Amino acid sequence: MKKPVTSFFKDYFKDFENYDEVLKSDMKINPTWEKLLSNFSKLGIKEITKRQENLDWLLAENGVTYNVYNDPKGLNRPWSLNIIPFVIDNKEWKTLEKGLQQRAHVLDLVLKDIYGKRELIKNGVIPHEIIFSHRGFLRPCDQIQYKTAQQLLMHSADLARGPDGRMWVVNDRTEAPSGIGYALENRFSTREVVPDFFNEINVKQPFGFFQDFNQLLINAAVSNKENPTIVILTPGPHNETYFEHAYLSSFLGYQLVKGSDLVVRDQKVWIKTLKGLIQVDVIYRRVDDAFVDPLELKGDSFLGVAGLLEVVRQQNVAIMNPIGSGVLENPGLIPFMNSICKYFLKEDLLLPQIASWWCGQEKERKHVLENIKDLVVKPIDITNRENIYFCEFLNDAEIADLKKQILAKPYRFVAQEKISFSTAPNLTKEHLEPRKVVCRTFAIAKENTYSIMPGGLVRVAAERKDMRVSNQKGGTSKDFWVTNNNKKNNKKLQRYHWHHSTSNNLTGIENLPSNTAENLFWSGRYLARTLITARYIRMVLNQMSNSEFNKRDSDSESLHILYKSITHLTSIFPGFTGKNEEKALEDPLKEIAIVLFDKTKVGSLAHALSSFNNSYYSLRNLWSKDMWRVYDTLQKIWHDFDEEDHQNEKKIIKLLDTVITKLIAFIGLIEESILVDQGLLLYFIGLQMELATMCIDKSRALLAINYEEDVEYEILESLLNSHESLNIYRYSFKSYLNVENVVNLILLDKSYSRSLKYQLNRIKRDIFKLPKRNEDTALTSLQKAITEACNLINDAKATDLIKVDKNEVTRKNLENLLASLSDKIHDTSMSLTDMYFNHSDEQKQLVDQNYTL
Repeated sequence: MKKPVTSFFKDYFKDFENYDEVLKSDMKINPTWEKLLSNFSKLGIKEITKRQENLDWLLAENGVTYNVYNDPKGLNRPWSLNIIPFVIDNKEWKTLEKGLQQRAHVLDLVLKDIYGKRELIKNGVIPHEIIFSHRGFLRPCDQIQYKTAQQLLMHSADLARGPDGRMWVVNDRTEAPSGIGYALENRFSTREVVPDFFNEINVKQPFGFFQDFNQLLINAAVSNKENPTIVILTPGPHNETYFEHAYLSSFLGYQLVKGSDLVVRDQKVWIKTLKGLIQVDVIYRRVDDAFVDPLELKGDSFLGVAGLLEVVRQQNVAIMNPIGSGVLENPGLIPFMNSICKYFLKEDLLLPQIASWWCGQEKERKHVLENIKDLVVKPIDITNRENIYFCEFLNDAEIADLKKQILAKPYRFVAQEKISFSTAPNLTKEHLEPRKVVCRTFAIAKENTYSIMPGGLVRVAAERKDMRVSNQKGGTSKDFWVTNNNKKNNKKLQRYHWHHSTSNNLTGIENLPSNTAENLFWSGRYLARTLITARYIRMVLNQMSNSEFNKRDSDSESLHILYKSITHLTSIFPGFTGKNEEKALEDPLKEIAIVLFDKTKVGSLAHALSSFNNSYYSLRNLWSKDMWRVYDTLQKIWHDFDEEDHQNEKKIIKLLDTVITKLIAFIGLIEESILVDQGLLLYFIGLQMELATMCIDKSRALLAINYEEDVEYEILESLLNSHESLNIYRYSFKSYLNVENVVNLILLDKSYSRSLKYQLNRIKRDIFKLPKRNEDTALTSLQKAITEACNLINDAKATDLIKVDKNEVTRKNLENLLASLSDKIHDTSMSLTDMYFNHSDEQKQLVDQNYTL
């Protein structure tokens, strides 16, 4: 028997104080929520809890993350989405939509005015301190003209329902508003996990909004090109919303770039590609104002492009939103917004705001100081994440200090009424609890008005009693539904599509941005380094295990040689060499654990894996969901390995088995995810270059020395095992292990994909496919270096390489060849970097600029 809807709210009312989205004042269910709750009750709390677990799993599997600064759990925390949506009916939404369009329009007029005629200040509508004391007001942006009808191309407003039951504006976000990607992913994920929730409910879809968003970017191009070059400028993978940057890049089909991918030449912005420079027409930026141009703004920023602001002045690039728009994220404007609206539009604001008092006015300051315990005090400028003071929770000393700050610089503070935001149900441990909610809405310029996203991003407080709603503080999110009352069952899937041929020309290897190319190259190198290191140490650990059952002297000697080879392969000295050798041999597993797990040691498996993670995450817009799943599983396996087991040989071998399997799966998936012309070629070059380098290092450690027969047999077998080549050797030669055959297979076999000759010739073939920077037909330094390496290996003969002179133990011909090849590979890598990956353009301000207040 189906439970009544109210049964799910058993303890929901125990501390009922606020306006609740579900409950009316008489404790009856809000009609807007009735159908959703009916669908909820049909599934039951047990099934809903199971679906929440599925939703959490889906988000983790799809790699939906949110970076929490200074999080002890590390970056890339899984995005948190509560399964219970947030619902508003269409009638209320229409009112909100009009209010949001009006507010965006007013703020656009404010932005034009404060960087233009400044009539608001001249006519006394707003005090000048509110603008000029705000770090978001950037003097270099004064009097800049723009092609578009609106300057404020995107506006985001945080809304919360106040005690009167109406939605109030809490904050404005204008600098680089975040959330539209998360909002879209919330909708996709909710629909996939709980399609039952949508039964007989017509939920508005954001399809039209994203079409408008795409068209806005195209129309913003200053040159009216039919095929403008559009890029998304990101601060990089450590930014809190980097997932969204990569997500939108993949979803919209525009290149994701960092500041070092771009350069200013001839008063235009260019993207640095493998072939050369391509002019950029539109930048959708996710970098904060002060960081976008180190030449005129924040001089120590490496996130922006030196000279970008001058290009904007010359109208040679469009930026969304304009540099300097962060000044509108100013709570000091809120007390004056209605007057501003009347000044420009001759009408009142449609959306109410939190009652606010700017402390720069004597009467308002006095009110704030006398009633401070009942208020929330904010700096007008929160660009540096300054404190927000919830004064009811401050002690007497803290209140006195805050008053002192206000009296010292009153113009810098605004106080707001303390209100309790409305609550909405959250599924928490198999029951529903009320949580405070804030709704982030999105408006984008369209013709002479603004297009509003139906719904948006709902953020939810982490705990029942929490006053603040913040993802950085552990909050969750909800899907945001705007519903019609006709109860039409909206199961139609709308397609998100647009003609990229008219909006994106950054395709093909020649047009690959240099940062993307570099990360692909190093992803290949780090992936190979991780795989080879894991395989090699697993081989040594297996030899250690076998030696427990075989006490021959040769085993002991060969093991000591293998221990030393670990040190030479990873370059983690002193390790098993020199004066430290005797100490290390007392407990070899302890030394091996350092090589495996010490992230601070360059050359360790942990360091290689961490370096690979950084390169991989920088390219996440290129990778498939299957790749993310393998990557995420690998991360969990590695980080969940108990530190107490670092001295457990068997458990380490099992860990390495799993890591190697995941790495091989990942390598296979890469070739399915991107095309050679999309950059896979650079990945292959990096992969083969590292495989060749480590093949040389292993061969120098194990083949360049002439050992006694029994020891040599053990060493050759170990080398082939680490190379995954023992079975191929036996099938190919059907003979007792000897150095000549091993050299022929591992180093000189032109058809064996793991041989050094094959790898070097593969590198040469791929390098010759890279675009040349000019029309000169002569070999480049890059091509010369790899050609010389191939000539050396192609001319080599095993019989010459294995010769040992009398009274010598070293195979000098082999050692000399391997040393020369190592140098050539290094030269090739450096030439590749200089030619395609050089991001070292010097940027320096002629005059120090300091806007600190």
